[in-house]
Amino acid sequence: MNIERLPFTLSSLRAAYAAGLKPAAVVAEVYRRIGLADDPGIFIHLPGEAETAEAAAALGAYDPAKPLWGIPFAVKDNIDVAGMPTTCACPEFAYETADDAFVVARLKEAGAIVIGKTNLDQFATGLVGVRTPYPVPRNAIDPEIVPGGSSGGSGVVVARGIVSFSLGTDTAGSGRVPAALNNIVGLKPSLGSLSASGMVPACRTLDTISVFALTVDDAFAAYSAAGGYDAADAYSKRFAPMKLTTPAKGLTIGVPDEKTRIFFGDNAQADSFAATCVALKKLGHEIVELDFTPLYQVAAMLYEGAWVAERYAATETIMKERPEIMHPVTRQIIGGAEKLSAADAFKGIYRLADLKRKAEPMLETVDCLCVPTIPCFFTVKDLEADPIGPNSKFGTYTNFVNLLDMAGIAVPVATRNDGRPGSVTLLGASGADGLLAGIAKSLHERAGVKLGATGWPLVAERSAVPGLGANEMAVALVGAHMTGLPLNHEVAGRGGRFLFAGRTAPQYRLYTLAGGPPKRPGLVRSDDGASIALEVWAMPLTRFGEFMEGIPSPLGIGTIQLEGGATVKGFICETAGIAGAEDITRFGGWRAYLEQL
Repeated sequence: MNIERLPFTLSSLRAAYAAGLKPAAVVAEVYRRIGLADDPGIFIHLPGEAETAEAAAALGAYDPAKPLWGIPFAVKDNIDVAGMPTTCACPEFAYETADDAFVVARLKEAGAIVIGKTNLDQFATGLVGVRTPYPVPRNAIDPEIVPGGSSGGSGVVVARGIVSFSLGTDTAGSGRVPAALNNIVGLKPSLGSLSASGMVPACRTLDTISVFALTVDDAFAAYSAAGGYDAADAYSKRFAPMKLTTPAKGLTIGVPDEKTRIFFGDNAQADSFAATCVALKKLGHEIVELDFTPLYQVAAMLYEGAWVAERYAATETIMKERPEIMHPVTRQIIGGAEKLSAADAFKGIYRLADLKRKAEPMLETVDCLCVPTIPCFFTVKDLEADPIGPNSKFGTYTNFVNLLDMAGIAVPVATRNDGRPGSVTLLGASGADGLLAGIAKSLHERAGVKLGATGWPLVAERSAVPGLGANEMAVALVGAHMTGLPLNHEVAGRGGRFLFAGRTAPQYRLYTLAGGPPKRPGLVRSDDGASIALEVWAMPLTRFGEFMEGIPSPLGIGTIQLEGGATVKGFICETAGIAGAEDITRFGGWRAYLEQL
């Protein structure tokens, strides 16, 4: 296995680990890729390779039950990681804690490996990525363009393929703008679905930790592992488990009408967004043009009154006692709150409530929204000439989102006609994360673009299975034929060999069929499906025919799509066979179902 060519997507790494790859080798490759990037602006804190390798070794033997086992990730440096400093890109503010942030602890429990802490616009104030006293991260696609912020380092490190995913934060678009500028996915969750314990606040009522990844599947997998109710966080909410769902055709998707589409003269961006609207129609959805004026009115409030005062509250001690340690632009923006009164803050809160009520009828007419993630591009030189104007323009389609308690996901679409990356954001009501991710995944796959700045294809040879020999067929097993179960001898006895444990794409339902004993599972493709645990085995082509002869109706061999896009042959049940069957999809797999019996 040539690890230097291995995409650090979750599906690629899981398959490689199942085939014998060790986390130490992945850590070594991470540090090799950091060296190749030669960008001192990505990380604020990067432990030595030996220290990280030691953490990887502590994982022990490969454990496919841990969804992120051996997966490398990075953390924005306003989120706590035990034993590493948190600076918020302000060296004089730095502190070190023995405790992980809630989400970091959850990700570690799932088996993920922290690589380091990434650079940001100081105190998470900005969408450009250049408001830092450290070297500015270089945009992974074009170093002349700003990297985006405030989660600039987190976006760049993923786009370069150094880590599989990273944590950012998002108050005004910081988890989306870097995604657009670096050709990656940026998942901004429903507020309260990811705990903010251990995160330094910007606007406490609007902040959320966010996730960057190369694919929608990977972003959602990291989000799912990190999520959970946290009683210690007063803003944490209880959500039912969210699943990435394949959207039914015929959704109504709202977009800005011609009068309220804003691109600041960037015709390539206008053409890109128009093409995405056509793509959504071809996917079977209805496009509804809306007057976005009420949403822009909400967006304008983010840097007025109450929410500037909220940023001031988060940094009040510094602003009063040590303002000189702040980046000049950050200090200028937050300092605007010193002219405000408590009455101004309440007036802002009241006005927001009025604008929300005004926007509600419009938003209720559609299933979700689709907007350009950014209206146009800006270069590093543009920001040197005007440190504030471009930042405000970047927030055109992002600033209203958290004020309206919406979920969102930024996703790459087809490359613009000038060669720059295309990106749109799907937006929906709180709790719609899974639906939005499903639409985003469809758009991403349709676009056929490369992953970040890596040059890796989005769907790499769907039929390719790591470790499969030339005279073998890959077969997905979902029930009693799996390792250690009663019928495994029918596979192993014909020369079959285990390749890896994995999961289906979230497009299947699992049943226990009527009759028996023994109990038999039935896997059925469904638009209202989930991801089901399975094993992939290699079987000699010369023995596959006799294996098929023993498969009883209503079961048969069909094509199964795996998480990550690859396809293999496997057991599929005819829909007629589920009459009288029990739906056990909620268990996520046959083993989990058997364990509860």
